[in-house]
Amino acid sequence: MERLILKKLLSWKKSVYRKPLILKGVRQVGKTWVLKEFGRLHYENTAYFNFDENEEYRQFFETTKDVNRILQNLMLVSGQKIEPEKTLIIFDEVQDCPQVINSLKYFCENAPQYHVACAGSLLGIALTKPSAFPVGKVNFMQIDPMTFSEFLLANGDENMLRYMKSVDTLAPIPDAFFNPLCEKLKMYFITGGMPESVQMWTEARDTEAMQTALSEIIDAYERDFAKHPNSHEFPKISMIWKSIPSQLSKENKKFIYKVVKEGARAREYEDALQWLVNARLVHKIYRSSAPGLPMAAYDDISAFKIYLVDVGLLRRLALLAPSAFGEGTRLFTEFKGALTENYVLQSLIPQFEATPRYWSQNNPPYEVDFLIQRENDLIPIEVKSASNLSSASMRKFKELFPDKVKLRVRFSLDNLKLDDDVLNIPLFMADETDRLIGIALKQRQK
Repeated sequence: MERLILKKLLSWKKSVYRKPLILKGVRQVGKTWVLKEFGRLHYENTAYFNFDENEEYRQFFETTKDVNRILQNLMLVSGQKIEPEKTLIIFDEVQDCPQVINSLKYFCENAPQYHVACAGSLLGIALTKPSAFPVGKVNFMQIDPMTFSEFLLANGDENMLRYMKSVDTLAPIPDAFFNPLCEKLKMYFITGGMPESVQMWTEARDTEAMQTALSEIIDAYERDFAKHPNSHEFPKISMIWKSIPSQLSKENKKFIYKVVKEGARAREYEDALQWLVNARLVHKIYRSSAPGLPMAAYDDISAFKIYLVDVGLLRRLALLAPSAFGEGTRLFTEFKGALTENYVLQSLIPQFEATPRYWSQNNPPYEVDFLIQRENDLIPIEVKSASNLSSASMRKFKELFPDKVKLRVRFSLDNLKLDDDVLNIPLFMADETDRLIGIALKQRQK
C-alpha cells in the first residue's frame, strides 16, 4: 500500500528544524507499518523498539536521562545498530511509558543528530495526562484512515487518481471516469479506510474477511474503553460509541444525550464523550452561530454533531450489510445520508487546518452541513446524498451573511460544475476539495 503521509515524513527528515516525532492515530490505522516503511525507504537501517512486547526496555529510561547511555543499552540488549543520521529509531507502543515520552526532550536538546519517531495507541489520551511532557521539544503528525485516494492506489486504480489530480477546469467529468469512480466510492464506503480492511478487499476480494477485520477493530476499540482511569466511565463510553449510528440516523444530527440512555444528562456523560474525542475515535463538530474568524469564537458549545473516525467502521457499527453495494445509491442515502456526511468530513479534516463546524437555526429550521475555513475565507458546504439538489439552507445562509459568502460548495452525485457561486463537487472528488475551491475562486475573480 502507498500512504500519502510518507511525503510528510520525508519533509520531517529533511527539515533543519526537525525534532523527535510523535505519530498519533487510532489503533490499527497503520502507524507502525508506515514508520517501518519510511525507515526502509529513506534510511540505511531501522532500529525498532516495542515497549509493549518488551517492557524491560522501559527501565533504561527510568534510570538515566543520558541519551547516549539509553541508546547504548538498547543496542546491547536488542542487537540493533544505531547511527546518527543513518538510522531511524522507532519507539512503539509508548502510550503507557511517560519516561520514554519525556526522554524526547533530551533527544531534542542533547542529541539532535538522532532521528527518533514514536507511535502508540491512545496517544491522544496519554498526552492529556499531567506528566513531564516535553513541551516544544517534539513534532506531531497525525495519521488518519486511508483516504479514498489512497484506496484507489491500493486497488490498482492509479489512472483514476491521476485523472482526478489532473483536473484543472470546472467542467463535467467524462462518463468513462465518472461512472467507475462512483462504483469505487461505494466500495470504499463498504471497506472504509482501515488498512487491514482495505487489504482484505483489494488483495483477495474477500468480503467476509473484510467484515471480520472491521469487527475485530471495533472489538479492540471497545476493549480500550476499559483503559479509562475511572472504571465507572467505561459503560458510558461504550454506550455513547454504540449510539452513534442512531444519532446520525436522525434528520437533525445534533448529538442528544438522551439517545445514549433515557434520562441521560450532559454532565454525566461529557467526560466519557471527551475521552472518545481525545482518542480521536470520534470527531466532534460544533455548531457555529455565525460565520466569523476565529471560528472558535462563534462556537455554540452546547450543540455539536459526532462522527466516527472512519466510514467503514460506521457502516459496520450500524450493521449495514455489504450487499447494499449493489443496490443503486442506497449506500449514499442510508440512514439520512450519514455515511456520505461521515466520508466528506473525513476528506475535509486533513485538508484544512481548522476543524470544520456546522451552521443551523431553529425558527424556521435551516442547517448547513459543514462550515470550513480556507485561508481567511469561510465556505458553507452541503452534502447531498440523493438526486434532489435544491438547497433552501444554502440560500438562507447566503441571504443572512451575503458579505461572508464568496463561494458555496455542494457535494453530490451530480457532475463537476460551477454554477454562479455554487461549486458542485462529485462525491468521489472530495479529496480534491481545497484545490477545486482554489480554481473556483480564481474563476469567479475574472
